[in-house]
Amino acid sequence: MRKDRRPYWVKKNYLRFRAWYTQHFLKPACDYLGDYPTFMKPWYISISGPNIEIGRCATVIGEPESRVKIGVWGLDEESGRIKIGDYVLISPGTRISAANEIVIGDSVMMANGVYITDSDWHEVYDRSRRSEAVTPVHIADNVWLGDHSTVLKGVTIGENSIVAACAVVTKDVPANVVVAGNPAVVVKKLDSDKPMKTRADYFKNPEELEIFFDGVDKMVLSENRFLNWCRAIIKPNNCD
Repeated sequence: MRKDRRPYWVKKNYLRFRAWYTQHFLKPACDYLGDYPTFMKPWYISISGPNIEIGRCATVIGEPESRVKIGVWGLDEESGRIKIGDYVLISPGTRISAANEIVIGDSVMMANGVYITDSDWHEVYDRSRRSEAVTPVHIADNVWLGDHSTVLKGVTIGENSIVAACAVVTKDVPANVVVAGNPAVVVKKLDSDKPMKTRADYFKNPEELEIFFDGVDKMVLSENRFLNWCRAIIKPNNCD
């Protein structure tokens, strides 16, 4: 459907159920989950393993064909960790897989299909074994990882930098640059003197933001009727 035909009360109850699902199933899978999370279609989001922290105001979007998977598989049951900062955006299909340590800063944006890993997971010459080398990944604040980009083991990405779509990052990336290609190389430098607006600015008052969007829903959906919504589900037309 091109239009949201749901009555306001239907959407409100859906959002309540979504929030309950997040708190009941996903929060216990984390060592820490900050306030004001927005997990869209959380039943398509998987969080597994120990030592996983996600900061406040995280936006994580699952889709049936593009699940989000965040997992730690250390060399033993207690090792390995993933720490994700505040205000992050994690888009459908993102996978974050840690054997040792992945640390992601505040306001980081991950587009569709991003893959971040700190391990090769198998030795080159003995593929029944995992490498014991410690090769952590550190991604600084306000980094933007483009569609289907990959960040491999041992990499540090500096503040504000952008990784282009489909790029494969195999070496450290300095702050305030754009990298592209496979392997990724610097193709542009950003003006570090220009003011940078981040997701932290957008979420500086999450309580007011929730009230604002609730008001928008009331205004947009107030005239929707339950029976017409049911009709649009069962027999949609080109006006829906």
